[in-house]
Amino acid sequence: MLPAAIGGTLVDTRPQHAVRVLELTPEAFAPYGAVIEPKLRGAQFDASRYEPDDPHLVLNNGEPLLRIMHLRGRGLVFTKIARHLKVTQCLGSIDGRDWFLAVAPPDTGRAAPRLEDVVGFHIPGGKIVRLHLATWHAGPHFVHEDVMFLNLENRDTNVHDFQDATLPQACRLGA
Repeated sequence: MLPAAIGGTLVDTRPQHAVRVLELTPEAFAPYGAVIEPKLRGAQFDASRYEPDDPHLVLNNGEPLLRIMHLRGRGLVFTKIARHLKVTQCLGSIDGRDWFLAVAPPDTGRAAPRLEDVVGFHIPGGKIVRLHLATWHAGPHFVHEDVMFLNLENRDTNVHDFQDATLPQACRLGA
């Protein structure tokens, strides 16, 4: 089916691929990256408390930059997915709102992930995710009118380390 006009607004009526959405746990997210959770004051500075699975960042292939993104009206549908081969990326809502991220495993041998490999995560406010190098991702997505996000990557990530792919079918998180 083709897009149709409903009430003067163009609406895409083509079928969408339903992306399964998982709750965010360190174990479930491990193939795609790491979950960064709040620690009690002082604990984050105690060298004896560092764990081998603490999220490690790769930001040495450029100039690190911390941004606050103010995004509006993202919704839960996407048609493209992207990855970064030289830098890890950290994303998190800074205003306590929940959000969603679609991911597929890092696979540098493929120009795009298979639709069946794409999964979604429901990410509660107060948690940040760090993506592995080359993890495919689409988002952040949300149902709120707007959300503020922390984004840590390199200054030129989206210019020199950005590979995207158009998916063969529109995808809907949680459909």
